[in-house]
Amino acid sequence: MEDFTHFDSQGRARMVDVGAKDITEREAKARGAVFMAPETLQLIKTGGIKKGDVLAVAQVAGIMGAKRTFELIPMCHPLLLTGIDLEFRYDGQRSAIEIESRVRCQGKTGVEMEALTAVSAAALTIYDMCKAVDRAMIIGEIRLVEKSGGKSGVFFREGEQEWEK
Repeated sequence: MEDFTHFDSQGRARMVDVGAKDITEREAKARGAVFMAPETLQLIKTGGIKKGDVLAVAQVAGIMGAKRTFELIPMCHPLLLTGIDLEFRYDGQRSAIEIESRVRCQGKTGVEMEALTAVSAAALTIYDMCKAVDRAMIIGEIRLVEKSGGKSGVFFREGEQEWEK
């Protein structure tokens, strides 16, 4: 159990004490996708979803999700986030909307969970707003793409490409 920092010597859950850690600039980027029928993707692109602007609402949901991660994931610390960005990209070949979040803070613990939660909340919102026309949508491929800061340094997932701006 010594490799799992969220368990004490008796195997019980605990919140890690980060008090002795240095404050560093920390950043994490996560991605995921919502796969849907081509007709649903077209409705989103053209503003044809009756509930409104799907990606605008999903963006707000992703930001809110990142800010409230500590309330959803039991052992996460509340963090003072300094930046949360979400981007969406249409993938016509896979009939999907890809989601990317980038979360930043200056703190004693990383923002990986916040970045992953942002993507998850945005994806769930896309599903919620479009389920009346496509209940078969699939949310998937949610993953940490990169992170920096802290004692463990830099992580970059092999095979990931930067998105064209």
